[in-house]
Amino acid sequence: MSTNRIDTTFQRLSENGQAAFVAYVCAGDPTPEASLDVIRSLADAGADIIELGVAFSDPQADGIVNQLAAERAINSGMTLAKLMELIREFRTTHETPIVLFTYLNPVYTYGYEQFHADAAAAGADGILMLDLPPDEIANNQELVTASGLKRITLISPSTPAARMQMLAEQSEGFIYALSRMGVTGAQAAPSESIGKLVASIKQHTDTPVCVGFGINTPEQAESVAKAADGVVVGSAIVNQVAEHTQSSELAEIIGQFTKPLIEASKNP
Repeated sequence: MSTNRIDTTFQRLSENGQAAFVAYVCAGDPTPEASLDVIRSLADAGADIIELGVAFSDPQADGIVNQLAAERAINSGMTLAKLMELIREFRTTHETPIVLFTYLNPVYTYGYEQFHADAAAAGADGILMLDLPPDEIANNQELVTASGLKRITLISPSTPAARMQMLAEQSEGFIYALSRMGVTGAQAAPSESIGKLVASIKQHTDTPVCVGFGINTPEQAESVAKAADGVVVGSAIVNQVAEHTQSSELAEIIGQFTKPLIEASKNP
């Protein structure tokens, strides 16, 4: 797969000795229009990568914060067609890489290959499918031939060594390493063993490793940035969206909340 925005972003950050800041929000939360303003605000605040959650009615790997975000998005009329339009509109003003964070069901319903093609054409750069076992890709020709998006790999602290090697070696774009076990948004600080996990992964690949789950404060972001190539913050940002859903200044509030986290990750 040819070089895309994700690769060039990590190359630039590496040359500057900086970690990436990956910001997660659910596409369409609280409305498709407000969502566009939010992701533009995140990009303007300095987020290096935008991770867009694809609204799904049964997000079992997510905690209550992100579940409610998906529910708000669905209730506001968010669809996959509107997701593509959201990305296209964002691309008229920004070049910040976009990674789609999704479950397999919406993608497969849309058409697996077609989704990849349409999302890439709209301006998305990568995809992380939470419930698609990487082993299955090799067993299904449709999954093998789909192209256009970097396949982001997920590795957890409980991943066995042999499987970690397999996942690391087939990784693209970046690896999303979970700082701890559990669903998204659970109220727990990142594990203190992050450095060990990142080092274990890096034995098998040169792909950048970003760490997420439980990062809520600038201090935590700074700590993670010292051990990893990137910091992923999701539920803390989504929580702000939930608290200020009705505000006419939602996008500005999200940008102001996120900026200290971004700055901390850049100066570990």
